[in-house]
Amino acid sequence: MPTETLTSTLKIFNPATGELLKEIPETSQENIQKKFEQAKTAQKSWASVSLKQRIEAIASFEKLLESNLESLSRTLTSEVGKPIKQSRNEIAGARRRIRFFLEQSEKWLADETVYEEPGLTEKISYEPLGVIVNISAWNYPYLVGVNVIVPALIAGNAVLYKPSEFSTLTGIEIGRLLHEAGIPKEVFHVVIGGKNAGEILLDLPLNGYFFTGSYKTGQYIYERVAPKMVPCQLELGGKDPLYVPADNNDVKAVAAAAADGAFYNNGQSCCAVERIYVHENIYDEFVKHFTEEVKSFRVGKPEDESTYIGALTRSQQLDFLEMQVRDAVEKGAQVLTGGKKIEGDGNYYEPTVLVDVNHSMSVMMEESFGPLIGIQKVKNDEAAISLMQDTAYGLTSSVYCDKKETADKILRQMDSGTVYWNCCDRVSANLPWSGRKNSGIGATLSYHGIRAFVKPKAYHLKG
Repeated sequence: MPTETLTSTLKIFNPATGELLKEIPETSQENIQKKFEQAKTAQKSWASVSLKQRIEAIASFEKLLESNLESLSRTLTSEVGKPIKQSRNEIAGARRRIRFFLEQSEKWLADETVYEEPGLTEKISYEPLGVIVNISAWNYPYLVGVNVIVPALIAGNAVLYKPSEFSTLTGIEIGRLLHEAGIPKEVFHVVIGGKNAGEILLDLPLNGYFFTGSYKTGQYIYERVAPKMVPCQLELGGKDPLYVPADNNDVKAVAAAAADGAFYNNGQSCCAVERIYVHENIYDEFVKHFTEEVKSFRVGKPEDESTYIGALTRSQQLDFLEMQVRDAVEKGAQVLTGGKKIEGDGNYYEPTVLVDVNHSMSVMMEESFGPLIGIQKVKNDEAAISLMQDTAYGLTSSVYCDKKETADKILRQMDSGTVYWNCCDRVSANLPWSGRKNSGIGATLSYHGIRAFVKPKAYHLKG
């Protein structure tokens, strides 16, 4: 195989210390093109391999994630700042999702006979899209990666995978283990780089584009590839609301659950709780318990077992969070805890709780993606519903209350892809993961996330 032409170098830093972890050559334009040509040729052979064999290769990959758990977790923590326990949790969650695809793919990729009569059969078969690209995210590189990579490979596609430049080491490990598991190197390619590599991938005549990231970048990708008339799925951000009605007998437990939903993974989750509304009858009690819970979160080195809040992955997010706090305070909000960067090495921000907030403030309208939350008092359910609906996003919405009827009434009015009663910040492989409005288009997970990587063919068979 020809030696890759080196263009520039990607520097990977530890966000908790600022230490340079590694310098890795970016994949050149010439070699991205070569990878595509190899994938295009190899995809046909891969699709001709039996579905059972493709599933067996992915099963081997799942086992390799298990046997390499500790080293993979430490690599992930070192480059994204995720607390080590949460890195292990992420890989365990990815393995559960893979097992879902292993168990369900044969059913949902099988030919379907939908109508039969003497002399006529009508059936549907499902064929792979071809060569697809996954431009992936850094906040959950295993989880968002397997959502695309695994069902795409099982369905017989070849994949060009560009991990985020902030989780490149993890992306390389994913590629290494897939190849070790039996996925041909020509079928799965890792592309190293940032924006320039992404632009080159968008120029290629691919058969599908799958992106996880910000609304701004997702919109750009959608517009760029629209003339190609091929599938383009976007898993984007959210400004996810959580409402606590007066119908609550255990406000302390609700406050603890809401705090975890807002601050887990340093608040860097697309489905993290981003704004909270609380009925005035229980507002003071909720805020008291919520703030106590947040103050108990240990901020520390990500590799320490007791750390709950680690370093933010991107240093520029510190300035954005400070802007949101400053904007809110200038408009009348109060800081109950936190509110500023932590001085010293690394990208650390204090877990921050704001009250007396409203929708004139950035913190209640723009995605924070960090350990920052605003809590707003409301008079009744109708006021809460109106505020929850006041968003350009539509990823998740949560209600915590004792009566299911109360939750049903509210959740039916939410224009979001996922709704929760007495839970939040949760993803299940059994259910479709999809966004509405600025939160994206298309779906991963569930049978929708299996069928996303195939195209149906209709057979009219007479005789």
